[in-house]
Amino acid sequence: MSDLMALYQEIIIDHGRKPRFFFKPECYTCDEEAFNPLCGDKVHLYADVKDGMVKNISFEGQGCAISMASTSLMLEIMQGRTFTEIRVLFNNFHQMIVQNKAFDREYEEILEKIAILKGVQQYPSRVKCATLAWHALDLMIKKHEANHGSAI
Repeated sequence: MSDLMALYQEIIIDHGRKPRFFFKPECYTCDEEAFNPLCGDKVHLYADVKDGMVKNISFEGQGCAISMASTSLMLEIMQGRTFTEIRVLFNNFHQMIVQNKAFDREYEEILEKIAILKGVQQYPSRVKCATLAWHALDLMIKKHEANHGSAI
């Protein structure tokens, strides 16, 4: 195994065992759950949203290392982002995982952290694990906008 692959594996294991932002906050303005019945991965996202921006976001859940690591890494890059930014990041991530496309150049630096998940595309059954929380975040934003109007 190459040194780079070993490092990627180490990061995934670290985030899988000790996910960041893993808690239910006292106050949140929206939330969303996602469940993968094929493998049992479950995430519950909580966000404090104000004026089309995610001020704070955290989660609870359980699942495989890929699912927990992807959620943890996602939340690291989504803190303080606008809905517009989140959509662009979601689309870039989804295209990388599902369609094997490169990130848009202007977002490469932000998305560099999650590039370690690119390897899951070799295992189609694991793609759902890696994208579960991302789809939950996308749905949470859509629901928030439907209930409170479009983001800025």
